[in-house]
Amino acid sequence: MSKGDATRQAVIDQAVEIAGRLGVAGLTIGTLATATGMSKSGLYAHFRSKEALQLAVLASAREHFVDQVIRPALAAPRGEERVRTLFERWLATSTSGAAGCLFVSAATEFDDQPGPVRDQLVRDHWDLVESLEQMCRSGSKDGAFRDDVSPEQFSHDLHGLMLAHFHACRLLHDPAAETYTRHTFERLLQSLLR
Repeated sequence: MSKGDATRQAVIDQAVEIAGRLGVAGLTIGTLATATGMSKSGLYAHFRSKEALQLAVLASAREHFVDQVIRPALAAPRGEERVRTLFERWLATSTSGAAGCLFVSAATEFDDQPGPVRDQLVRDHWDLVESLEQMCRSGSKDGAFRDDVSPEQFSHDLHGLMLAHFHACRLLHDPAAETYTRHTFERLLQSLLR
């Protein structure tokens, strides 16, 4: 990795951390310049615009989520173990302030703001939905899950559960959030099993 690439990655890492606290919409070249000690013109050389910075942050957060949640789940055996791995890894992102929360807050920030950032968020969320559906389909195909299970319903239910969990943790600071989330996950998982 070149020095320029290393600097850019360090700046993106700092930007992801800021976006985790202030939201993607709250991330600006100015706030990033203050946090990194770099000049605004130096940051513009890397990103050219606030929108390009936001897209770079989303790309980094997406890659982190895939590395921390999706890839470990896909490495697990199909069926219950894969879904459990996915859930445990995803749940861990909610307590680390990582990418999962960033995507939830960004979805709220940009849900009614057309443009490239919203378009990318929509693609990222659909990719997640499709990944969840495929994990359910593969479990059914291998006989681990019931034949009549709807992958679309499973994806919707698990995604909704995790959104509720992020809300309870981040906004409400509910100390029982993880307990409730685990309980609901176990019921969802049992509904899949033969």
